[in-house]
Amino acid sequence: LTGAQDGSVRMFEWTRPQQLVCFRQAGNARVTRMYFNAQGNKCGVADGEGFLSIWQVNQTTSNPKPYLSWQCHSKTTSDFAFITSSSLVATSGQSNDNRNVCLWDTLVSSGNSLIHAFTCHDHGATVLQYVPKHQLLISGGRKGYICIFDIRQRQILFTFQAHESAVKALALDPSEDYFVTGSAE
Repeated sequence: LTGAQDGSVRMFEWTRPQQLVCFRQAGNARVTRMYFNAQGNKCGVADGEGFLSIWQVNQTTSNPKPYLSWQCHSKTTSDFAFITSSSLVATSGQSNDNRNVCLWDTLVSSGNSLIHAFTCHDHGATVLQYVPKHQLLISGGRKGYICIFDIRQRQILFTFQAHESAVKALALDPSEDYFVTGSAE
């Protein structure tokens, strides 16, 4: 799956030089992040206008429409994560009301899909990492702060400053005992 500054999203297969599917044409908002779900049957794309769109991967048309597309953040959606069976999605971004990390249920109507919004990261959340074994979310912000959230209790457990500049990357070790952060500095 490839995404570009021009907003286009294309899917390729390893042995074929031509695209299999074009999910989005050029002329859309810049792509900020994209992932396949764990089952490999869905892909999601976050963009610079605050939207998250999700497609079924096994499309037979060359330009399929997303089965779900909604504005998660008022300014930008910078990252997201499929949670558990992919019907729950977490997003990070920047919103006017500082609700910069959100949980969404993809099985209900778009007007009711927001399950919980965390008020955190004054200038926006840049990255997000799901920790399945502990049912946690870790987010990084533009001012170098890290927030750790308990998904089950829907509360912030810890907040600390890890860097002097924006957190740009989070990684989790396979045993889920440690995580590392990377910053713009």
